[in-house]
Amino acid sequence: MTADLVLRNVGLPTGRRADIVVAGGIVRHVGAPVRAEVTIDCSRYTCLPGAVDMHVHMRGGVQAEKEDWHTGTMSAVAGGVTVVVDQPNTVPPITTPELLRARIREAEKQAVCGFAVNAGVLPDADLAGMQDAGALAFGETFAAPSSYGEGLDPETLKGLFARIHALGGLVTVHAEEVSGQAPATLPEHDRARSGAGEAHAVREVSALAPAAIRLHFCHLSTAASIEAARGTVEVTPHHLFLSHGMFDPDDTRARVNPPLRDEETRRGLWSCWNRIDVIASDHAPHTLREKALPFETAPSGIPGVETMVPLLMAAVRKKRITLASVIEKTSWRPAAILGIPRAGFEPGDRADFALYPDEITRIDASCLHAKCGWSPFEGLDAVFPEEVVVGGVRAYAHGDYREACVAWYPGQGYLSSQNKQYRADKAHL
Repeated sequence: MTADLVLRNVGLPTGRRADIVVAGGIVRHVGAPVRAEVTIDCSRYTCLPGAVDMHVHMRGGVQAEKEDWHTGTMSAVAGGVTVVVDQPNTVPPITTPELLRARIREAEKQAVCGFAVNAGVLPDADLAGMQDAGALAFGETFAAPSSYGEGLDPETLKGLFARIHALGGLVTVHAEEVSGQAPATLPEHDRARSGAGEAHAVREVSALAPAAIRLHFCHLSTAASIEAARGTVEVTPHHLFLSHGMFDPDDTRARVNPPLRDEETRRGLWSCWNRIDVIASDHAPHTLREKALPFETAPSGIPGVETMVPLLMAAVRKKRITLASVIEKTSWRPAAILGIPRAGFEPGDRADFALYPDEITRIDASCLHAKCGWSPFEGLDAVFPEEVVVGGVRAYAHGDYREACVAWYPGQGYLSSQNKQYRADKAHL
């Protein structure tokens, strides 16, 4: 057997070491060594399947000053993320097949790794048309207003859930309650979008949604919210690693929806580690110029795709969490929820990998690749990958980008519609 790439001396989850043979972007064999055009010695690294970040905002278009597909996916790859799922609250929001296809074309031209695009969920959205055009999932669906997202009332949500359920789609939900005046500090922001209100919104959404719908809650920030959720749940690194007491009260760089909580709530979130299905970044960059606005008017959102797995890997090195749980929550579980091929160590798996050294470093925003140029995680411990393989291609090595491997992951609606068209075309032959 000859191969495009061989990863030598990989430490497998089973505890043994073996060579992983890659050809055509797929793992072909695990075991004895073979000849290959490219080899990477993994004996000094911890090898993880490439992460799937199922919640990013890649900006672009009229928001390209904040981020674009090129810089956003470069940032992803440098953090060991090989597939990103873009949210539809763009400007304008993605509510038609035409807008969805335009977003996909934009990514195909600029991205350097795998990607997918979700469909916007609004009353006038062409949900069926976007599913056929390739939307991977529906949402994030806003049960409360957030940056570039319109909050939907319960009756509207109920009707939209019914439509999505009829299509067999996955719906992802941003669940919050908003009260009071515009906050002027981080603690006020926490109270205005309280943890109790988030848990109440989760319970309401769970009750509204059809019993058998595929339901996923985005960025839950409290233990009570996780306990209240039906379906799968996602948590962000910023809610796990940051509390608002770590910042000056008026520091807008820490303003995000849902808000950073107090330290006790943050620690409580870690107690739910085993219940959390997915860790996703909610990468939502804004420029420092925008963040310099007064707190009441500064936008919510922070960058995070590049630091997501490195923060977790530092926690692994400190024996706070297991390596197996990080692989499950950043790669295998999101792939299963989304219905895309998984990356991994078995023949037939997608050949996406990231190689992490043993050494813990500290996050330095000047070394990151997001266009916005700042990070709320500045100074925190992290372990960044030194090599990243995307689609069987050595995409990133020791700070240098090698070869882009762009792959679009459409949803099942697109695949079914293509199959129907194929059968119809064959019938006319």
